[in-house]
Amino acid sequence: MSNSSATIELRRLLWVGPLTVVAAIVGVLIVRVVAVAVLQPNPLPLSLMWLTPIIFTAVLVTGAVLVFALVARFAPNPLRTYQIIAFVVLLLSLLPDVAYAGSGMPGANWPVAIALMVMHVVAWAICVWLLSRFSVAPAK
Repeated sequence: MSNSSATIELRRLLWVGPLTVVAAIVGVLIVRVVAVAVLQPNPLPLSLMWLTPIIFTAVLVTGAVLVFALVARFAPNPLRTYQIIAFVVLLLSLLPDVAYAGSGMPGANWPVAIALMVMHVVAWAICVWLLSRFSVAPAK
């Protein structure tokens, strides 16, 4: 199915949206566990504790689902439009991580910043894949 012929069923977002949020949180936490185990940062930065990634992921992925719903409602080619928007937002979301690496804050360094960037990429990939895959009406 090509992106231009895809029909988005917005009612599917009633289950795809929450699934996307939960899957993104799980994905981010897996990266977090691996990053903390490998990097063993001392002190543990707030961004690598448990609650911070959960809250940020839940709020921002919920926002991504809402943007998807708006794009699906108004864009002539919703999947492609959403994929472009999501990629641009991903790139912009990496900028604070770059700034964090050089900030001098306790625990801030490039390995931790890269772990945070990987979290962003994982959340982005889950959002784009799940929303694009499971919100599309089956071909008739």
